[in-house]
Amino acid sequence: MHLYGNLSPVASVGILVLFALYLGLYLGLFGLLFGTIRRNWNLTAALISSPILWVAVEFARDRVTGFPWDLLGYTQIDNLTLVRLAPWTGVFGLSLVIAAVNMLWAAPIAKLPRATTRLFLSFACTLTIIAIWLQFKGPTPPPAETSATAVLVQENLSVGVGAQQQSREAMLASFATLSQHPDFPLQATLTGAPDLIVWPESPAAFWDSDPAYRDFMEQLAKSSSAPILADDLTRASTNPDGTYSLYNSTTFFKEDGSYGGRYDKIHLVPFGEYVPYKPLFFFAGSLLDGLPFIPGTQRVLFEDHGRKYGAFICYESVFGDEIRQFVGHGAEVLVNLSDDGWYGDTSAPWEHLDMVRMRAIENNRWVLRSTNTGVTASIDPYGRIVDQMPRHVRGSLLAGFNFIDNITFYTRHGDWIAWICAVLTASLVIVSLLRSRRQATAQ
Repeated sequence: MHLYGNLSPVASVGILVLFALYLGLYLGLFGLLFGTIRRNWNLTAALISSPILWVAVEFARDRVTGFPWDLLGYTQIDNLTLVRLAPWTGVFGLSLVIAAVNMLWAAPIAKLPRATTRLFLSFACTLTIIAIWLQFKGPTPPPAETSATAVLVQENLSVGVGAQQQSREAMLASFATLSQHPDFPLQATLTGAPDLIVWPESPAAFWDSDPAYRDFMEQLAKSSSAPILADDLTRASTNPDGTYSLYNSTTFFKEDGSYGGRYDKIHLVPFGEYVPYKPLFFFAGSLLDGLPFIPGTQRVLFEDHGRKYGAFICYESVFGDEIRQFVGHGAEVLVNLSDDGWYGDTSAPWEHLDMVRMRAIENNRWVLRSTNTGVTASIDPYGRIVDQMPRHVRGSLLAGFNFIDNITFYTRHGDWIAWICAVLTASLVIVSLLRSRRQATAQ
């Protein structure tokens, strides 16, 4: 927030500490729930219920705070055994399993009765041995077939206050060159033009309503004989003080150059695109330089030659229950446009990539991911990275993918397992409190 948001060091540290404390309340909540059950029942009951409590708390972090970054289940993204649960349960199902296995292994530490400890350890050993065997000896998903190609542009623009950028005209010309991927001549003799060109979210100020920008993109689509998905800005409304609010949008240009509509980002980034609880965080207003974004209201699909694309923007990728709605409405391939340049060279770009990979598994869809600075990649329905570009280079990736139209259980029913855990947790707490009251009355 200091480096990119132009806030003072003191304000940046203040926001960081407050946000960390706020998220830390969820760990405190887990401890409170665990302690309530232990106090009114016993330690064994608390341990057995702990996986359910954990998932319920993660679910609250998703729905209440809106910051479900790196839930426990994401740790298993490369575990070919456990990720097979994701098309049924979503990431929360994986969190439940991991919490349950750790609960079983905790029996010796908890000093439960000897018979209970032996039972827990027997289950833990059995599950662990089965999981290890399946990981190394179990069936491996076959290579995913591809029938289409996409050009994923990686613009590698500097981000943040004072970043040096090219003029709009120079950027458009440069990115248009990237869209004409060097492998086009070879591909043209085999399969023709690519099925899609994708420009990522970036700090470039391309306006959806700019006639010059519209004309440029329409001409590029015609010359490439391919539709284009590009992230840009849309002016939403003018405020009384003369400033205006914006949509972070994805605009679709059909291969004949005609305008194919736009999708406005629904789930915005806290402190990046809007200030949550603004009266409390009034000192963070300068983060947005007076240009706040407002959320879109409709999940729009883009159609070309009967094929439907669902595009989601950056931070939206961490919300599985929202991304599944694109697939539920008919998207046959998912496209993620993102700008991860704000993360610098931390682990965050790779964490973000893993969460996008989970969306591919949950919905049994290819995901085409075009980013400003990386990681730009194509991801198959098993969450495997098929094609990938190095970070911090300007270029484009010619990626294979396929169209899929079946619907997974998770796509159809969403976070059902998290809802069950939430209801069970609420029931356990209510019963525990009633039990405590009865015991107090009896005394």
